[in-house]
Amino acid sequence: MIRTRGLRYDYGAHSASNNDGGGPSLSFPNLDAPQGATVLLRGVSGAGKSTWLALAAGLLTATAGEVVVAGQPLAALSRPQRDAWRGRHIGFLPQKLHLSDSLDVTGNLALAFFAAGMPHDQPAINKALASLGVAHLAHRRPSQLSGGQAQRVALARATLMQPRVILADEPTAALDDDAAAVALALLQDCARQCNATLVIATHDQRLHAAMPDAIAYRLEVAA
Repeated sequence: MIRTRGLRYDYGAHSASNNDGGGPSLSFPNLDAPQGATVLLRGVSGAGKSTWLALAAGLLTATAGEVVVAGQPLAALSRPQRDAWRGRHIGFLPQKLHLSDSLDVTGNLALAFFAAGMPHDQPAINKALASLGVAHLAHRRPSQLSGGQAQRVALARATLMQPRVILADEPTAALDDDAAAVALALLQDCARQCNATLVIATHDQRLHAAMPDAIAYRLEVAA
């Protein structure tokens, strides 16, 4: 579940120096998304979709308002506590997948355990890769993967810890119709298996047509 109330983020207030007048102030509508729901996060460039995702993941600290994710009020956590909480409860699929080519696929997934402060669990890694049909790629480097294979590996990493919330940033932006349908089906299947709340930040009208029951959450640029 995700609940926000009066959420605001002021870039100027969080910058090291405000001599340049600071950055934009972004205010967000209230949201109530129950556990297991799907949310389509919409808005033009500059409306704050990436900022909202970072606030929900505990990567940024709100200037004002309340954010409760998976039952946890984020303001109650220190930064180290937020980092550990995020590693255990949030699955994040960024637009740029951030797979390290210095590690093979297995090593990239193993980083999730390090981030969560948990011991390495090879059977869990094997299961996550197998569930997405990429177990045979376990010892390849990311540079040896196709775009579709890399996205599956990143999704395996995002869902490895059975997260309560999955945040996906423009997962179908660069995909043709067939590949977009496959990517969306994978996301929905993974969310169902985890009973996770799924938030997809997107400009893609195909997703709105394919997910008519999703919660539409639109961000507007302040006048």
